Amino acid sequence: MEYVIMIIGAVLVNNIILSQFLGICPFLGVSNKVGTSLGMGIAVIFVMTLATLVTSLINKYLLVTLELEFLQTITFILVIAALVQMLEIVLKKTSPGLYQALGIFLPLITTNCAVLGVAILVTQKFADSIIHSVVYSVATAIGFLLAITIFAGIREQLDLVKVPKAMQGIPVALITAGILALAFMGFANLV
Repeated sequence: MEYVIMIIGAVLVNNIILSQFLGICPFLGVSNKVGTSLGMGIAVIFVMTLATLVTSLINKYLLVTLELEFLQTITFILVIAALVQMLEIVLKKTSPGLYQALGIFLPLITTNCAVLGVAILVTQKFADSIIHSVVYSVATAIGFLLAITIFAGIREQLDLVKVPKAMQGIPVALITAGILALAFMGFANLV
């Protein structure tokens, strides 16, 4: 039951984008099409999960042991950068269309504050449990995927309706994101 509450909390209640406002750049930049958003969300799930696993192990068995906690942020950034580079190489070979669709946003996962934020957060919240860290990071990444995909679907629908000229593009997207965030706030009483 503990894991179910953790998952619901990470996906819906404390959604990384809509409640904690981390990862806004890819949220706004890649959410024009549902397919691209799904690809970005899956890439974030992969990177966030592996980054959390690797950074938790490095933190627990290397940085804390050697009393080098002050190197945590730079170490985590290097790990995330290496994982994103690996993902970029794999996507370029296996899915050139998705690689092209993600464009500049794929390397930007390296600087996605959501990935780094979760890696740092789990070392603070779940320092003793690698399993809790990984479950939380997967659930958080699924929350990212859910938010960006829902937002992309709404943006695709907005392209089909008449929107006043002054509201077209980013203004209506930001208003929609705000309304979506308010909707997710309704889940706060679940957990």
